[in-house]
Amino acid sequence: MFIDQAEVYVRSGKGGDGMVHFRREKYVPRGGPDGGDGGRGGDVIFEVKAILNTLVAFRHTMRYIAADGKPGGTNNKYGKSAADLVVSVPPGTMIYDAQSGDLLGDLTQPGEQLSICKGGRGGRGNTHFKSSTNQAPRTAERGEPGEEKRLRLELKLIADIGIVGVPNAGKSTLLSVLTNATPKIAAYPFTTLEPNLGVAALDDETDVVLADIPGLIEGASQGAGLGFEFLRHIQRTRVLVHLLDGLAADPLADFSQINSEMALFDPALGTKPQVVAVNKADQPEVQARWAQLQKQFKKKKVDVVLVSAMARTGVRELLLEAAAKLAETPAREDITTEMPVYRPAEDPRAFKVSRDPDGGWRVAGAAIERAAVMTYWQHDGSVRRFQKLMERLGVDKRLHEAGAEEGDTVCIGEYELEYKE
Repeated sequence: MFIDQAEVYVRSGKGGDGMVHFRREKYVPRGGPDGGDGGRGGDVIFEVKAILNTLVAFRHTMRYIAADGKPGGTNNKYGKSAADLVVSVPPGTMIYDAQSGDLLGDLTQPGEQLSICKGGRGGRGNTHFKSSTNQAPRTAERGEPGEEKRLRLELKLIADIGIVGVPNAGKSTLLSVLTNATPKIAAYPFTTLEPNLGVAALDDETDVVLADIPGLIEGASQGAGLGFEFLRHIQRTRVLVHLLDGLAADPLADFSQINSEMALFDPALGTKPQVVAVNKADQPEVQARWAQLQKQFKKKKVDVVLVSAMARTGVRELLLEAAAKLAETPAREDITTEMPVYRPAEDPRAFKVSRDPDGGWRVAGAAIERAAVMTYWQHDGSVRRFQKLMERLGVDKRLHEAGAEEGDTVCIGEYELEYKE
């Protein structure tokens, strides 16, 4: 089964909590703070595996959650960091943020990696909060929460040569003859419902990858028939073999129609080098009209060859001609070699103050909500530290200006606080 689109949920691991602890040993009754730091949460990383060629695995597993870091220990022991979660994808996978639609990465080369969600850092133990005025701090940090995203994965086949044409032109038969592929073949339109890949050997040292693209019809660029679901696979190819049905009513019209649909979908497709071949040379009707077809294509300044995929006539010569054009064609320019870097559009320290329907207040912002999650609310020292952070960010001032009064409820993330002047 060929799956070329999938949507998944990913979440990196939470950092381990820092520890509040004091050294207590015989003859050392006041050894001071020795709470250790928590470990880092695991990242979520996507990696290209050359042996994969579909996204079918994401049909069965749609949630990928990395492990959390371990909490810190006594005697300044660090918690163990979690292993990264590596998710394997086939070459040609494009990863989008499902909510914003932004392209996060275009993975094409075997072994190429893209870090999607960074694991949360471990919380600091109370050792870090010791000072000359506070030698027994009951303050520590919880681990930083992990990141989460909903992703849309889209696969574009990576092939050197793409075989295109109208339905039932013989593309699958040609692919099976040229390569070791075993596509489904039958004498009715749309036999091929999914792209097929095959590898053809030119000599002992040189191979080329061919893709049989499902048949295109008029209106394909707008989604008719199998539509643009498969037009995008042609974008990855460098050379096209345009196979025509020699028994069709008007092969020249089919040729023009397919080229028009490709150009409407992506203008760059209209500039790709093509080798044009008329198939079914083993049929007497095709042999009888071959001279006429040659004249028609010559008027359009298009070189055309006659082949028979079924009888294996002229197919080796067709492959060598396509390979020659491939050698003259520059490497694919549509593949992104560098991962785009996305930076936050807003200051992470920014926040908004709003009024809830029940009369309470809500403070929303990346930095303040993360700080709330990382606070040990059961320790007075941690609470005082959070209050100072609110003052530095200007949250107290903004609430006062908005009309907050003594005793009002203030919600920050999942936590409810009481406002005091």
